Amino acid sequence: MRILGIDPGFERLGIAIIEKNKSKDLVLFSECFKTSAKLEFSERLALIGEEVKKIIKKYKPEVLAIETLFFTTNQKTVMHVAEARGVVIYECARAGMKIFEASPPQIKIATTGYGKANKEQVMKMVRLLVDIDKPKSSKGGQDSDDELDAIACALTASACLR
Repeated sequence: MRILGIDPGFERLGIAIIEKNKSKDLVLFSECFKTSAKLEFSERLALIGEEVKKIIKKYKPEVLAIETLFFTTNQKTVMHVAEARGVVIYECARAGMKIFEASPPQIKIATTGYGKANKEQVMKMVRLLVDIDKPKSSKGGQDSDDELDAIACALTASACLR
């Protein structure tokens, strides 16, 4: 089974495709998809929708694993992220995919066994839990947190759907 993991955002969208294996899940693809702040918000949403549609067409995942919103003090950001989530869910539902949603504590429990794990603990476990066919990196040479968060979300779905 192939799972599309999404760490939602409108500036940076973490995307991963994992394939369930008998021993370890394999990461087939991951990226941090970025949209420019210079674009209108509606254009950014359209770009997100097109990128998700393109990935669905290429990898043919059966399940979307997407992180639920974690409310912060910035209401405008929360609303924009919610709208980006809506675009992703819409494209996946149109493709006939099963939708799996997980909260940040659920993802932490699934990857580390502890619902209050910090970011570093989750990232370390993600690297141990999956076979990654290529190094995941951002421009700075560091692993992209957004990509690894998307992989963690997909792993959560994989564990729950076994």
